[in-house]
Amino acid sequence: MDDSSPTLSDGVRAEISRRRAVQLLGVGAAAVAAGGAMTGTAAAEVPPNSPSGLVAAVLEYADRWTNAVGLRRLLEHAGFTVIDLDLTKAPTAQAQAVDLIAFGSFTNDSTDYTDPYGTYVKAHTESLRAFVRGGGVVLDLAKSDKPGVGVPYLPIWKWDYNSTAMFAVRTDADFTKVYRVAATHPLVSVLPADASGQVFTGRSVTASWESIGAWKEMRVLLACAPGTSGFPAALLEGRDQVVSEGKWVRDGKGRYLVSSLTVDKCYNTAGAATQSAAAIDDSRRFFNALTGYVQAAKAGSAPALTVTPSLQAGPLVGHVSETTARLWVRPGLDPGTYGTWKWEVKASGTVVKTGTADVSTANDNTLLVDVSGLQANTAYTFAITSTVANAPSVPMEGSFRTAPVAGAAARVTLGVGSCAHNVPNSLWTRAKDEGCDGFVMLGDTPYADMGLSGAADELDRIRRHQRDFLAVPEVANMVRSMPVWATWDDHDFAGNDTDGRASQKFNYRKAFVDYRANANFGHVTGNPTQLLTGRGTGEGVYTSFRRGPIEVFLIDPRWFSNASTGVCMEPVQSQWLKESLKASSATFKVLASGMVWYDKIHSEKDDWNTYKNEKLQLLDFIRTQRISGCVLLSGDIHVSRAVKNFDSTAADPLPAGYDMWEYVVSPVHDWTIGTTFDVTTSASTGLPQGTRWTPNPADPVKWSKDEPYTFLKLVADTTVTPATLTAQWINRGGTVLHTQTRTITELTRP
Repeated sequence: MDDSSPTLSDGVRAEISRRRAVQLLGVGAAAVAAGGAMTGTAAAEVPPNSPSGLVAAVLEYADRWTNAVGLRRLLEHAGFTVIDLDLTKAPTAQAQAVDLIAFGSFTNDSTDYTDPYGTYVKAHTESLRAFVRGGGVVLDLAKSDKPGVGVPYLPIWKWDYNSTAMFAVRTDADFTKVYRVAATHPLVSVLPADASGQVFTGRSVTASWESIGAWKEMRVLLACAPGTSGFPAALLEGRDQVVSEGKWVRDGKGRYLVSSLTVDKCYNTAGAATQSAAAIDDSRRFFNALTGYVQAAKAGSAPALTVTPSLQAGPLVGHVSETTARLWVRPGLDPGTYGTWKWEVKASGTVVKTGTADVSTANDNTLLVDVSGLQANTAYTFAITSTVANAPSVPMEGSFRTAPVAGAAARVTLGVGSCAHNVPNSLWTRAKDEGCDGFVMLGDTPYADMGLSGAADELDRIRRHQRDFLAVPEVANMVRSMPVWATWDDHDFAGNDTDGRASQKFNYRKAFVDYRANANFGHVTGNPTQLLTGRGTGEGVYTSFRRGPIEVFLIDPRWFSNASTGVCMEPVQSQWLKESLKASSATFKVLASGMVWYDKIHSEKDDWNTYKNEKLQLLDFIRTQRISGCVLLSGDIHVSRAVKNFDSTAADPLPAGYDMWEYVVSPVHDWTIGTTFDVTTSASTGLPQGTRWTPNPADPVKWSKDEPYTFLKLVADTTVTPATLTAQWINRGGTVLHTQTRTITELTRP
């Protein structure tokens, strides 16, 4: 519980603070924080460093739970000249030229309940990055009550057609023990360790507060569990890179140090020790070593950095029906020791379902939970925990709402997006804020064909991209709180403009099913009439789901396709789709494909115009079977569009029997290429095909926008007459770019 809540009385707030102080420092030290004295605090043995000539700008507050400080004093002991960080100025514009910027523990919890730390790092993100590239060091110690939040100033790098990022995600897990991972690193080797590698022993303190559960492009130096995996992390090191015109130029000189350590909290504001002499000595050793580390960074000779792969991801809520839910997680711990996990589902705070699930080593140490017997249109929460007592795991909790009863009047909102990099992006938060009941990933989510240093093999590389994507802070917060369904497109299938002949598709499929929780993944190999509900070897990843008045068919346009023969779905998937469409009683039916349904007028062949015969057969099937309420959905091209009756001709103006709309949504990321794909598609406009698009009555493209950071909000509403399907394209700032509403009457053959 957070004692900053305005609804708490002063007495309750004081009691929470007292308990937090005891939890953080122990009973004796908590008494010191309240003004008492701690025994056994003889003079420390670690001598001070000589003045180093280095300057540290410090943001430090007395922790409002314990009244503890220490960062300034420890840095001065280490030979730094210490000044207060001026929150109104950039790192390079402080009162003196600084070499280290240090954020003390809990600086996000100032006594007046504001967050000057958060305000500063967000306002000076680019300046902090430039400071590190130039040889500076940023030390960011423990923060509290911010689970699931990333460190906002860590760098994002933009390459030729992609982006990657460094991130670190704090969790709600606290640990009393910290262990060496990089034992020879200069910040670690100075710390006395026992036989298990434990450091910072003998402290009356929760050594790692809000420990770090996921990270990217960083090396783990200290962790909260023994071993070399680094999970959960307690101290991470990262370096910036200099990128120009989409090309790597060189590594930056400086370093980022992101930590959950509380080793700066050694004294109260009166100067009395709140830790033992041995504990203070350990803190002094660490900060004394920091002096040499900062000097090395300034000189461009900081230790070489090898990235530690992040191990934990999820939880993710996958397929959710009226009565079932599929939950997924990668716990991040050794499955040999922590192989079985227990789960519980609650409704209105009451446990309604429990069970256990085993980690699947065949599926990259992930586990899948299938929950049944739920009630329709009901909100649930869930938690997944280890069956082993005191397992060093991080909280794995989430929520979801089951689907409304099929046929009942309802209003359902789905988010849809395609083309996303593994970088922090507030668009995912925007989708939650817009009230989406679930989200559909249309492919290139993520770009799993990117290179990755340190991967053991091709499969490991692809899996790590999938894992990193789900660990992006805003993605992680979204996928744990609503059902998510997914298909793929070229960059998470095998590479740009690839089809089913790609030799690497088997590895990409393996990684896809390892890291998603659809109801099924295509069909069983050798048994085309049986959908594959497990995660073994199969054919394709096509699937579907029903949520109240809307049913979405996630078509796989890649696995079976051959651009040279014009075959896309091949007979099995095509038959499944047609039979499923015919059997559907949903008011609205969405045919979702990663690649666009029209001719994108480009040398690339991955659009449905390459497979036009199959598409026309599908539209004719919709017409002859009088299947109402159909729309097309696509992504891929980094342009958002509304397209009407692309396949109409003078002889056959309505191939589906009514207006067939296609909603294109792309990209989630920042890279638009409108000059390539934001073009006119019809020669009947009188303009050459490929001319930059402008509104024209003869063009089937009725609206087009090359806008970055865009998703589609699709609302199916049968509480009104006639029922409506509304599509809204929204950017991450909340601006509605375009709105279109179609009634079921308009989507029905006369």
